[in-house]
Amino acid sequence: MEAPEPSAGRYAIGDIHGYLDELDAALVAAGLTDADGAWSGGEATVWFLGDFSDRGPDGIGVIDRIRRLAANAESAGGQVDALLGNHELLLLGTHKFDDTMVPTTYPQRSFHRVWKLNGGQQSDLDRLTDEHVEWLSGRGVVARVGEHLLMHSDTTSYLSYGDSPEAINAAVAEVLAGDDIDDWWVCFRRLTGRHEFREDHGEETAAEVLRRLGGRQIVHGHSTIPSHLGVAPAAVEAPHEYAGGKALAIDGGVYLGGPCLIVPLTNP
Repeated sequence: MEAPEPSAGRYAIGDIHGYLDELDAALVAAGLTDADGAWSGGEATVWFLGDFSDRGPDGIGVIDRIRRLAANAESAGGQVDALLGNHELLLLGTHKFDDTMVPTTYPQRSFHRVWKLNGGQQSDLDRLTDEHVEWLSGRGVVARVGEHLLMHSDTTSYLSYGDSPEAINAAVAEVLAGDDIDDWWVCFRRLTGRHEFREDHGEETAAEVLRRLGGRQIVHGHSTIPSHLGVAPAAVEAPHEYAGGKALAIDGGVYLGGPCLIVPLTNP
């Protein structure tokens, strides 16, 4: 079966969590790369929504793949970019602060201990270079792409940093450029919030986020589709639209055995 021909369309990819082989297979199936891993997406735009590492075997390989695709796509007139998820904050915090206790936590915790508890892989930490840190630190956490508002986590906590994607990204970048462990910890914790668009007032909550940040539909990873629907990971075949169409969950739960979804961003 031949891979589809991607147009100059837009795509979003949810949490990979170190599952590089599954990502590579999905990219080929979507027609965005060829069998050798070279960019074949032409002028397409692809956004990764964070959580590249932890839980799975090759988080650094995933980061390197995204960086290579970004360079190759640019030369072909396309675009590949990425947002930070909570696991990137955890990995970077572990790299920077190691096992230093966060003063404001009780009982006291460190980035390193929480990273290990959440699937941190020593091989990723060992292979994390200054170049990786610089690239990750240059990513945003929110992006407006057409009528879609892209973010990693299904939470309103982004609004704590500003009322526009630009303001939010600048505020988070300032945290990552600093040495205040408490500021880092608060940023990480804010990005762990979830399920805020599916509660009793979920549609109204999503609408308020869209009103303040722009767009007609939030596209997020973080909370897996199996957790939304209460189904086995292997049963997931497509993204999950909810909150009256104002939110789209795209994390298929690849680390649980679900699919690595590559989702076309069509008009909501």
